Amino acid sequence: MDDQRFGAAIRQIRIRRRWRQSDLAQHAGVSQSTVSRAERGHLDSLSIETIRRIATTLDVRVDIVARWRAGDLDRLLNARHSALHNEVAAMFRELPAWILAPEVSFSIFGERGVIDIVAWHPGRRALLIIELKTDVSDVNELVGTFDRKRRLARQIAKERGWEAATVSSWVIVAGGRTNRGRLAAHKAVLRAAFPVGGPTIRAWLRDPRGSVSAMSTWPNMRTGTGMAGLSPVRRVTRPSATPKSTVAVPG
Repeated sequence: MDDQRFGAAIRQIRIRRRWRQSDLAQHAGVSQSTVSRAERGHLDSLSIETIRRIATTLDVRVDIVARWRAGDLDRLLNARHSALHNEVAAMFRELPAWILAPEVSFSIFGERGVIDIVAWHPGRRALLIIELKTDVSDVNELVGTFDRKRRLARQIAKERGWEAATVSSWVIVAGGRTNRGRLAAHKAVLRAAFPVGGPTIRAWLRDPRGSVSAMSTWPNMRTGTGMAGLSPVRRVTRPSATPKSTVAVPG
């Protein structure tokens, strides 16, 4: 939708509610001139926050769509996601007794989605769901969506024959200045939802007692590695000849 069409939509919805521009401005906490500029499609002069505030007041959802002239943006984003996926799987090769299931789709009571990685520790009957984020665009959506996945995790695991004693969650965010800035801006919300960081999850992975809810960043991600080493469901083992090593979980 272009700027002019967006402005026309805002105007028509406002009129349907029988609001004046001043009414919408008051409810949205902006000036009447700001509403006027939005309705005329002059969005370049408004911040994204202001546009969202006006739209939300009218129960309109605003989605930002990125288009890249240099090529296929979806392919680029998927490549980064696959690279992160592969690196996390490589880390689990140093952790015996874990079973990994990547890209687990579910459909339970009309709720559908995909979990990036479901990890199972038979010895502790510990279930861990992992969300991989190469770009943090909407923190509230991230928290809400992941909470739903965690709520359904036991049923998802039961379909695989895994009767979980505990359910834990881990959000792994690709490193980078932009992502770190967004995480810092929403520190309080994220800390409440994911109180555990890198050092704690590192120890927990070796002996998963109890439940944890963690978030950490993954620095120095290498792109282009793909997912060739990650099979649909596999047990991660370490050859007996390989000496015991320290597992590095970025923080």
